Amino acid sequence: MRDALSRIHDTLPKEISEKLDYSVKSLDILENWILEQYPTTQAILAQEESRKVDGYARYVGETFRKYLGGKWIIELDNPKHAFYNLPEIKSEFFRDCPLSFVIASTDRRTGHYISDILKNFIDSE
Repeated sequence: MRDALSRIHDTLPKEISEKLDYSVKSLDILENWILEQYPTTQAILAQEESRKVDGYARYVGETFRKYLGGKWIIELDNPKHAFYNLPEIKSEFFRDCPLSFVIASTDRRTGHYISDILKNFIDSE
């Protein structure tokens, strides 16, 4: 995980990378950069982007874990599960797939979609 998170910093411009401190605000910084890079949802789904997108999802997931606790899981027993074979964060009151947040953010295009999800969970605790 650490190597993958280190790689994300290597793929981002320094002015973006140095602001990624696992804070709620840093999610907006990352999301806005993602929106600049990917004008459509199809663009972020391109196979050649998968390694970068995986790094973004890991960063988002680790930021959620910082605030909500939990651990990474992968559902391998139920092929009908919405996130079958994809990494999810699971805590006492939260279970979701950070990759889905990253991809959905390119559709919503608000610049604060991911942080709004986290803030809603923080507020509901």
